[in-house]
Amino acid sequence: MNALHKCAFTTSWASAPAARVDDGRISDVHTVIQAPAVPSLCGQHVPSAKLMPPRGARKLISRASLEARLFDARRARCVLIHGPAGSGKTTTLLQWRKALMRHEFDVAWLSLAPEDNTLARFFDCLLASLAEIDIAIVSEATLLMGRDNNNLAAAEHWIITLVEAIAVRDRELVLVLDDAHLLDDSRIARALQWLLDYAPPQLHLALGSRRPVSLSLSRLEAHDMVATFDLNDLRFTPMESEQFLREQLGAIEARDAQTLHELADGWVAGLQLFAIDLKAKRGGGSYARVRIRDAQAFASYFEREVLVHLSPDDLDLLTRVAVTSRFCASLAARLAENSGAVAEKMNWLHRMDADELFIAQIPSHDRETWYRLHPLLREVLLERLGAWPEERRRALHATAWKWFGEHGYVDESVQHAVQADDPAAAADMVEGCCEDLMARGNLSQLAGLLRHLPNTLLQTRFQLLMATGQLQLYAREYEALECTLHQLESKAQRANANERYALDAMRAGLALQRDDPDAIHAMHERLLDAPPGATDRMKTSGSTVLSWMYMCRGEFGSMRKILDAANVHHGAPMQSLACRCINGIALMIDGRTNEAEPVLRGVLKEAEEAGAPLVAMASMAAGALGHVFYEMNELDAVGKLLEPRIDLLERTAIPDIVLRAHFALSGAHWFSGRHLEAQAWLDRLEDHGTRLGLDRLIVFSLIMRLRTQLALDETDLAHTTLRRIETAAAHHLGPSEIVKAELEALAEHGRVLVMLSEHDYTGASLAIDDLLERATRSNKRRRLVGLHMQAAVAKEARGYGAAARAHLHTAVTLAHRAGVVRSLLDATPLAPNLLDRMLRDDVLDPVIAFYVRRVLAASKRAPMPAPHRKPLRMEALSEREIEVLSLVAQAMPNKKIARVINVSPETVKWHLKNIFAKLDVSGRDEAVGRARDMSIALREPEMVGLRLKQA
Repeated sequence: MNALHKCAFTTSWASAPAARVDDGRISDVHTVIQAPAVPSLCGQHVPSAKLMPPRGARKLISRASLEARLFDARRARCVLIHGPAGSGKTTTLLQWRKALMRHEFDVAWLSLAPEDNTLARFFDCLLASLAEIDIAIVSEATLLMGRDNNNLAAAEHWIITLVEAIAVRDRELVLVLDDAHLLDDSRIARALQWLLDYAPPQLHLALGSRRPVSLSLSRLEAHDMVATFDLNDLRFTPMESEQFLREQLGAIEARDAQTLHELADGWVAGLQLFAIDLKAKRGGGSYARVRIRDAQAFASYFEREVLVHLSPDDLDLLTRVAVTSRFCASLAARLAENSGAVAEKMNWLHRMDADELFIAQIPSHDRETWYRLHPLLREVLLERLGAWPEERRRALHATAWKWFGEHGYVDESVQHAVQADDPAAAADMVEGCCEDLMARGNLSQLAGLLRHLPNTLLQTRFQLLMATGQLQLYAREYEALECTLHQLESKAQRANANERYALDAMRAGLALQRDDPDAIHAMHERLLDAPPGATDRMKTSGSTVLSWMYMCRGEFGSMRKILDAANVHHGAPMQSLACRCINGIALMIDGRTNEAEPVLRGVLKEAEEAGAPLVAMASMAAGALGHVFYEMNELDAVGKLLEPRIDLLERTAIPDIVLRAHFALSGAHWFSGRHLEAQAWLDRLEDHGTRLGLDRLIVFSLIMRLRTQLALDETDLAHTTLRRIETAAAHHLGPSEIVKAELEALAEHGRVLVMLSEHDYTGASLAIDDLLERATRSNKRRRLVGLHMQAAVAKEARGYGAAARAHLHTAVTLAHRAGVVRSLLDATPLAPNLLDRMLRDDVLDPVIAFYVRRVLAASKRAPMPAPHRKPLRMEALSEREIEVLSLVAQAMPNKKIARVINVSPETVKWHLKNIFAKLDVSGRDEAVGRARDMSIALREPEMVGLRLKQA
C-alpha cells in the first residue's frame, strides 16, 4: 500500500435474548442469537473499521522535517492538517500516531463518512472511538445517548461528561478525526468547539480535513495551543518526490523524477498516479506530460491514462463495488452477479491491492476481510456509474442491501434498500430488529435507522410507530408522544393482542413519567395479564407501572402479588431483576429499610454490569439506595453513590426516585454542614419538576427549603415559601387524585412546621392528628415516625406529658423497626433532647435503649469536609465561561444564568467551578474582580440584557 492510502471509509428495562450487534451488524435481521460474552457499552453499531487506523503503507518515506514539527505539536490542544484530496493527510496522521504511541500517548482514531453528519450519529462514532482506548471514558456518556439525540442543549452535557471522565486519566489522549470536512452540521461544529474549550490539558484533538474547519480557535492560538499544517507543508520536496518514485518504481532517472515532481507540484496523489501509469505500461511507454495538481486533473488523467489499461472485467467490477463504501470478496462476487466466484474475487482483491491501484485493505474486528477504494478513485468511478441507466444503479443497490441484510449488517442494508427505491424492504428490516435494539438499549441506532425511512411509510407501520413512540418516551418528548399514541390508537382495532398490550404499556409508561397513578389504575385490568406472545421488555413494563401504581395507593399486598406473578409466569433473568428492584423500592417506602438495602445493592450491581439495556433499572436502584443510606445516616455514602450518577438518574429514573435522590443529597449536605450545596440540590429538584411539569417534585423541594429556612430563623422567607406551597397545592391541575391528596397533605405539613416554629402548639397538635390519620390510612409508615415525633413536641408543650411520651415511644419503636435514623432526627430540632430525656427517665427495652443511644450518637456527628475534586485547569477562559462570568457580574443567580444561556443550573455550576480554578479564586465576586484585573473583556450589560430578554 502506498503513501496515499487513506483511512477506511466503511464504515427500557429488561432484555429479550440479545441479538449480536458487532461491527454495525445484527447477526440476522429476523433471527436472534446469543450476545458476546463481554458486552460493549458503546459503538455496537459503528463499524470497527471506522475506529482503527488504516493499514500502514508498505513504502512510507521519511519526512524528517514534517515529522519533527508534528512531534513538537504533540501537546497542542488542536492540530489541524488540511489539504485537498490525495495530499497525504491520512498518511501524515498515521506517521504522527506511531511517533506518539512510542512516547506513551493514547491515540483514538475515527474515520468519518457522509452518514456521520448528524449530531447523534457523530456522538455514536466519537464514543465508540474513545471506547477503543478506555471504555471507562464513555460509560456514562453512552448511557445518556438515546435521549435528546439531536438536541444541541444535550450535546453540551455529553461533552462535559466526556471531559470530566478524561480529566481523571493520567495518560495523554489524542483524538484523531479523519475526513472532518464531511461534518458540516452546525451542531456538530458547536459540540467540537465545546470539546476544545472544555478539554483538560491531557486531551488533544487532531483533525484531517480537505478544507479549514469552522471552529473558533483565536483564543487557543493566542496561547500557542493550535498547530496547523496545510498543502504547503504536505507537498513533497523534490528530494522526497524522487525517493517516493524510486520506491514505487524501483528505478527512475533523476531528470524524470524532477519533471514528475514539477507536473504534480509535490502533490502526492499526482505522483502516485504517474507511478501507477508507468507501472501499467511496464516501461513500454512514457507518461503524459500534463499537470496533475488537483482532483479534477486527477480524474481526467485516471480516466484517460490508467483505466484504459484495465481489462473490461476489472473496470466493470471496480465500477460496481464503488456503489458501496466498503466491500469484501463475497460482496464483490454478488455485485458482479457471480456469487459462486468468491475465491476468484478474493484473488482479484489481493491483486488490485498489490498493484496499488488506490484500493486498500481495511483493519477490522470483523471476520470478513474488508477493502475500500481511495476517495479520489471512488469519485471517478461514481461518475462513470452515473452514466449507467437508473434501473441498473438501483439493481446494484438492491444487490448490496440483500447481501448486507443476509449477513446482518442492518444499517448498511437499510441505506442501500432506500437507495434501491425499495423503502418497504428497508422498513421490513427495521421492523425485524427494532425490538431487539430496544431490548439492548441501542436506541440511538434505532433512531438512526428510522431516520432513513420516509415519514409517510412510518405512519403506516404499527411497529415502527411503536418504536417512534418508545424513543419519544425515552426522550420525554411528551407532546410528540401524545400525537404518536393517537395515531397508534386509530390503528388499534386492526392490531393483534401483543400490539394492543404494547400500546397500553406505552400509555401507562407515559402516565408513570407524568406522575399519574390514577391513569394507570384506569387501565390496570388490561395490564394485569400480558398475552403469551408479549416480549419480556413489554411484560416488564407492564409489571413495573402496575407495581408503582399500587405503591402510590399504599396497596403493598397487591403490588407483591404482581411481582410474584411476574416472576413465576414469565420471569426471565432480567424480568426477575426488575421485580427485585421494585420490591426493594417498596420495602424502602414501606419503612423496612434494613430489608431494602441488600436487595437494592444487589440490583444495582447486576444492572450496572448489564449496561445500557438496564440503565433505567440501575438508576432506580441507585436513587432508592441513596435514600436508604440517608435514612441510615450514612451521609458520606449518599454523595459517593448519587453525585456521579445524578445526571443519568434524572434522565432515566421515574419522578419519585428523582425526588428521593435529591432529597437525600440535599439532606446529606445540610447535616454535614455544607448548606450552600444543600440549597443547590433543592434548586435543581425544583428546576427538574418545573421543566417536566411535576408539581409533587416542586412542592417537595419547597417543603425541604421551608425546613432549612425555619432552622436558620428566616421567618419571612419561610412564610413566603409556605404561601408558594399552599398555592401549588390549591391550584394543582393534574388529573391524579392521589397526587392531589399528597400535595394537600404536604401543604398541611408545611403549616405544621411553621406553627411548631412559632409555638402555636394547639393548632399544630390538631393538624398533626389529622395527618397521622391520613398517613395511617395510606400506609405511609415511615412518615408516621416524623409525625409522632412532632406530636410529642406539641403535646408536651401543651402539658400533656403522658400523651407526649406515648407519641415519642411510638416514633422510636417505628423507627427502630424500619431501621431509620434521619426520620427521627429530621422531624424536629428538639429530637436529641427528647431522646436523651427518654433514655434517662424511662424504663426501656435494652434493644430500644441501644437504638436510642445510636441515634443520639448520630446527632452529634461532626460535619464531613467537602469532597475534593480535581480542577480542570486551562490557560484561558472559554467563550462560554466568559459569557457565564459576564452574567455573574450582573449579580444573576445560577438559575437565571441557566435560563439565559439555555443550559441546566448544574452546567452553570460546572462552568463556575472551572472559572474559579482558572482564576485561582474562591467566590463569584472575587472572580469578577480578578477577571477585570486581568483585562478579560466581559460582555457589556446591554448584551446581557438582550440575552435575558430573549430567554
